[in-house]
Amino acid sequence: MSASHELEKAATSYALEAVRLDKQGARGMAITMYQKAIETLLKLVQLYPEYGLNRVYIQRAMAYQERIKALQGVGPIEPQPEKAADVIGPSGAKEKASYDELVLKEKPMVNWGQVVGLEQAKKAVKEAIVYPVERPDLFTLGWPRGILLFGPPGCGKTLLAAAVATEIDATFISVDAASIMSKWLGEAEQNVARLFVSARKSANNGRPSIVFIDELDSLIGMHSTEVGGETRVRNQFLKEMDGIIDKGKNIHAYVIGATNKPWALDWPFIRRFQKRIIVPLPDYEARLGMLKLYTTHLKLAPNVDLDEFARLSEGFSGSDIRDICQSAHLKVIGELFESGLASDKQAQPRPISMDDFRMILEERKPSVSLDMVASYNRWFDAFKAL
Repeated sequence: MSASHELEKAATSYALEAVRLDKQGARGMAITMYQKAIETLLKLVQLYPEYGLNRVYIQRAMAYQERIKALQGVGPIEPQPEKAADVIGPSGAKEKASYDELVLKEKPMVNWGQVVGLEQAKKAVKEAIVYPVERPDLFTLGWPRGILLFGPPGCGKTLLAAAVATEIDATFISVDAASIMSKWLGEAEQNVARLFVSARKSANNGRPSIVFIDELDSLIGMHSTEVGGETRVRNQFLKEMDGIIDKGKNIHAYVIGATNKPWALDWPFIRRFQKRIIVPLPDYEARLGMLKLYTTHLKLAPNVDLDEFARLSEGFSGSDIRDICQSAHLKVIGELFESGLASDKQAQPRPISMDDFRMILEERKPSVSLDMVASYNRWFDAFKAL
């Protein structure tokens, strides 16, 4: 067992004992145990300054210090959680509640029509997931169950995952990898296991399941310095992925990982994603489609030329384009309020003109640089698997 694991275990043990004593009214002994928990957490931070969970450790140490002050009569004494384990959670909430908060089990109602462009990515995802669900008898060699979506932020990775879940009516289990690492201190590997247990249970009951993990690099990225918590979570994820992609099992359980930093992923994990699909910046046709979609409910002036707008917005991501449309809308609404006419419920903002869009485009830069685009293309050339 590594030194970091020992320290994590000791801090948890001290915290559990502190809470037990606290609930029994043994203030002096509780204060002593809280102090030991604080000292252990701070020692962990000092020994491993680059550890990703240090911010959480410091937050916990501060929370325990506040409890000590309360017990010493400096602050108000509030009742402790029912479960001692709750105190070591970073939010102070119960572990069960934390898990439910971080795991989205109700899939967003997104259809293919809302995923504008991305034809290559949509085709690859359909071949990997949709077609095997519809006709598993045709896939005598099995089918991929690990799909990696990578590319610039704001280009539709999450939307693509939600759309395929809707298409096959799958149980959609969505988590944020950064939250797993930061909010499940001491429980991360068990909760990773819970994710996959839920997915397998749904698939075995006849309903496809998708585990969608956003910011995948936070969970299984390469790190120059790793300590106990991170190593255990990575190993657990590797074990669970192996269980899902076992070629001898033809269950409809899938793992879709999304990342903006594919180059940060470790090779043992990359190879477990049999499909590695780039989700690029939108091309001209995709940008035009997005503009038509986002301006459907906006009042546009006759001089608005969406074709020209699509040309002017080259290099912008899908979320950038949506933000531009929203900013233009806010601009004309702001003018209505500044004119003093907004108090009249019948008054409406003027139509959005082409000049409004041009002005916003002049004030904004794309959120993705050319260097970033080149990096994604290089990684795609090296590791693509469509």
